[in-house]
Amino acid sequence: MQSELFGTLPDGTQVHRWTLERAGVRVRVLSYGGIVQSVEVPDRDGRTANVVLGLDSLDDYLKHHEPFLGALVGRYANRIGGARFPLGDHTYALAPNEGGNSLHGGAHGFDKRVWDVTEVEHGVRLSRVSPHGEEGFPGRLEVSATYTLEADGALRIAYEAVTDAPTVVNLTNHGYFALGGRPGTAGHEVRIDASRYTPVDEQLIPTGELRDVTDSRLDFRTARAAGPGYDHNFVLDKGVTDSPVEAAELHDPVSGRVLTVATTEPGVQLYTADHLGAPFAPGDGVALETQHFPDSPNRPDFPSTSLRPGEVYRSTTVYGFSTR
Repeated sequence: MQSELFGTLPDGTQVHRWTLERAGVRVRVLSYGGIVQSVEVPDRDGRTANVVLGLDSLDDYLKHHEPFLGALVGRYANRIGGARFPLGDHTYALAPNEGGNSLHGGAHGFDKRVWDVTEVEHGVRLSRVSPHGEEGFPGRLEVSATYTLEADGALRIAYEAVTDAPTVVNLTNHGYFALGGRPGTAGHEVRIDASRYTPVDEQLIPTGELRDVTDSRLDFRTARAAGPGYDHNFVLDKGVTDSPVEAAELHDPVSGRVLTVATTEPGVQLYTADHLGAPFAPGDGVALETQHFPDSPNRPDFPSTSLRPGEVYRSTTVYGFSTR
């Protein structure tokens, strides 16, 4: 395992890059934002290339921060409507950063923080303390994300968190995959094991309905090309699980590369990057963000994202790589 200086923030804080290698897979992780900068895997002919969208320098990440390229997203991934939510006897106001809503933890979420990094077997553990009131969220949250490569080269990300006061937590990685080894996903095929999804209003906030995907463009239970126009949360048939269960797949027929996504989470957001901007273009990557549902703190019928003192938040997602 190797580490190197990747850059320095304007306030003088150093950012390091860690390189993980195992079973022919090479992954680079930044201490800034927990960003997965690159994932290099072979195609069916053994040619290795990077299959996630990343940038070359820290200055580039500071300049192009809105797409959340490869970042660790929190304290709450996806949207919270009205940038507020009730918990117990209180209603908490968050920092709105998408119209009147909170997106991906606010204007200065986990994706814009420098994490402490320690080496673990076959990987690294990133940790930080999110203080009470950060971006409006209650509770002092001690949070970690452990990135490891398994014996077959799969990338496992295991999240944990504890709090000293009731709060909400929903963490994910916001990687954009382009399995051809270059930006662009034309012809990529998607499979998602979900019979329902969460319809949204014009601000992309769930209406509360869980709608059947049958006979709709949201039915990916059989793999097919996605094309543009997707930014939807799918209700995985497996539900919340104690250990990761495979729930989605992305396949590039040209290179033969296959990405499988196994998770403990009940949902996955399919985003076809329609609004991706420079230095990339719309459709250059596909994001499969494992998660609890958007706006869950305001939807008591959705699986709970609440975390209370004495409890431990745990979530694990495994990204497997193969060819066919």
